[in-house]
Amino acid sequence: MAARSVTLGIDLGTTSVKAALVEAAPGDPSGFVVLASCARAAQAETAAQSAAAGPQGQEQDVTRIVQALHECLAALPRQELRKVCGIGVSGQMHGVMFWKTGQGCEWTEGGAAPVFEPRAVSHLVTWQDGRCSSKFLASLPQPESHLSVATGFGCATIFWLLKNSPEFLKSYDAAGTIHDYVVAMLCGLTRPLMSDQNAASWGYFNTGSQSWNLEILRAAGFPVHLLPDVAEPGSLAGRTSQTWFEIPKGTQVGVALGDLQASVYSCMAQRTDAVLNISTSVQLVASMPSGFQPAQTPNPAAPVAYFPYFDRTYLAVAASLNGGNVLATFVRMLVQWMADLGLEVEESTVYSRMIQAAAQQRDTGLTITPTVLGERHLPDQLASVTRISSSDLSLGHVTRALCRGIVQNLHSMLPFQQLQEWGVERVIGSGSALSRNEVLKQEVQRAFPLPVAYGQDVDAAVGAALVMLRRNLNQQES
Repeated sequence: MAARSVTLGIDLGTTSVKAALVEAAPGDPSGFVVLASCARAAQAETAAQSAAAGPQGQEQDVTRIVQALHECLAALPRQELRKVCGIGVSGQMHGVMFWKTGQGCEWTEGGAAPVFEPRAVSHLVTWQDGRCSSKFLASLPQPESHLSVATGFGCATIFWLLKNSPEFLKSYDAAGTIHDYVVAMLCGLTRPLMSDQNAASWGYFNTGSQSWNLEILRAAGFPVHLLPDVAEPGSLAGRTSQTWFEIPKGTQVGVALGDLQASVYSCMAQRTDAVLNISTSVQLVASMPSGFQPAQTPNPAAPVAYFPYFDRTYLAVAASLNGGNVLATFVRMLVQWMADLGLEVEESTVYSRMIQAAAQQRDTGLTITPTVLGERHLPDQLASVTRISSSDLSLGHVTRALCRGIVQNLHSMLPFQQLQEWGVERVIGSGSALSRNEVLKQEVQRAFPLPVAYGQDVDAAVGAALVMLRRNLNQQES
């Protein structure tokens, strides 16, 4: 009998890093078992490296993200890590970081296990970065792609750095997402490799021809040498160049996937399922039929975008920038108000009390449009509160209205009726903000009156592991 196929899945998220060990369910090739998993807070926020980015800049310290990754691996059972025959990696799309080829990391003996330490690297400029104003974006060349370019997208950030910090770019000769970087370091790649999922999330990538808009970019003076090579999602990036923790040298590593696609892969059982993920941000995703091709030109005002999935298919995605981060902003505001009044209270206490209060307040006349971060299709929109009456000012009313606003904002982007037209019969709910918030669940049911399933482990880490697991099983069969 063949040795068990254990795969490691890694997801490098905005707020946390996750790792999961997955194997095929006995007697069910399509099923899987999560043997062990671990999550660690990244705590990687840092001031922008470029002073010109101002308060709109959103950057993270790559060393802290890698440290959180190593803490995750150290917490997994060593005897299972020894059996790992494939590594799948996913992470936050759109973001960009830079490094020097051959100097991006140094392998060291980290206590009991070999680890890689980032060396000649920049910060990660995340998808939440807001340095590219509407005026700046309007000055950029029109992409030859069905996806428009927004602030926080890798190519937009590089254009911004080219204009505002050209010396900064001269220090590096490689670029990628944070998960592309990790794959490059694990495999010792001389050139970064990127899946079309991540390439599309950067902008200026044509998913039809599977190529960057090189002529358009060159004409605009863009440093095209920084663009990674592109590969099919589900293909191999290489093999580990070192033993990593207990994982053997020479273990297969998949090209890095988008966290959205990896999450959907782990839980979309049927094409008639839609996936609703509410974490830091929100995504409502439906699968488009095989053969579907998006329009050739971008429509920046369209609330639904079409992202590449697997096997040249597409996902319809309503991606709202306003999700759990809005609730977190509200909690921080309440904590700050109380501090101003001379009262100290924990954020976790405020969060649980306000959800409790909202659960008891089943309805409200108060209306909150929660778009404190704008939206990609409406970048200048801010939040608002309307229909304020003296009877709707309790914590329960305001929290109920805020949760309803998050879901209604998403519904305005991709209405229930459209899902019905696409043949969606069930919603799979996932994400940390949704799983621990009963009020959000009630509002989802109210806005999308379809059967809603919860409770499956839908981490992108599991999805990334599954892509590698099924690849290995298919190879064994053939």
